[in-house]
Amino acid sequence: MDFAPAHRQPAAVRVAVATVVSVVASLAADALLVVIGTAVFPSTSRYAHFRFSDYGKLTVIGVIIACLAWPIITRVTSVPRWLFFRLAILVTLVLWLPDLYILYRGSRPEAVAILMVMHLAIALVTYNLLVRLAPVRPSRQTTHRKSAAP
Repeated sequence: MDFAPAHRQPAAVRVAVATVVSVVASLAADALLVVIGTAVFPSTSRYAHFRFSDYGKLTVIGVIIACLAWPIITRVTSVPRWLFFRLAILVTLVLWLPDLYILYRGSRPEAVAILMVMHLAIALVTYNLLVRLAPVRPSRQTTHRKSAAP
């Protein structure tokens, strides 16, 4: 944390685009994983957490929080991708705790495993889309020096 990174923050428009694409791609990944999971484990087909209305709202909320965090992280550190990657891992591990709790409470292990893979997929999709579609920009000084060079 240095609170004065040399780079500029990602463009707001790019963050907005990355947010929309992350939400759509994460929801698509979730839906695909539910289809695959219930095909592989038919006993999970009626699992309540596999309804779009259940996982959809939680996915949207989580992705939006991550997308709001990205510009903040780019502002407070000179190594935003490094920090954001580690935070994505930490958040994914924390989000697995409720999954483990519902496993403990008697949910089918196959269904919980699919939920855990869904959390991992959302993290991978969101991290990669944010850092690629809304990257930090070089400092104005760096940009100016490049254009002033002969």
